[in-house]
Amino acid sequence: MKTNKISTKTLVQASFLTALSIVLTRLLSFLPKDTIRLGFGELPLMISGFLFGPIVGGISGATADVIGLMINPMGPPHPGITISTMLWGIIPGLYMIIYRSLKRKGDPYSKLGISIVVIISNIIISITLTTYWLSQLYGSGFLILLPERIIVSLINMLVQSVIIFNLLKYLKKIPLN
Repeated sequence: MKTNKISTKTLVQASFLTALSIVLTRLLSFLPKDTIRLGFGELPLMISGFLFGPIVGGISGATADVIGLMINPMGPPHPGITISTMLWGIIPGLYMIIYRSLKRKGDPYSKLGISIVVIISNIIISITLTTYWLSQLYGSGFLILLPERIIVSLINMLVQSVIIFNLLKYLKKIPLN
């Protein structure tokens, strides 16, 4: 029977990325409105998913949201927001599983691959799910919140793609497991 255990080294590295996400989200983000947050808290979660897979990426996301909420709540708790935060780590991890299962040659961390993951993640999580959760949380209409969240997501897509590509270019050379 095959068991998938998370090594201590992976746990420590993922914990570092989780802590970095908490700091970037809770302390170094700018909130011009209750429904808009400008920051880089998703980046470490996405990197966790790319490097360690969807399970570790999802755990990192859930942990970052729950601990971050206890340290510095940026609004009322909502289980949907926790699910969205988990997805920031799960989607890149699923991409890596699919990429490896197709036995594609080349670099899974290519500009195109990372850009596609970032775009899909932002559409599913930021534009769709989080907008829906925020409309529930604050009693605003989904379509009222949508335009400003699309604009912020478009900016985030570009910034996230560039940062993740450049970080993974160097992180993939480091033996992680």
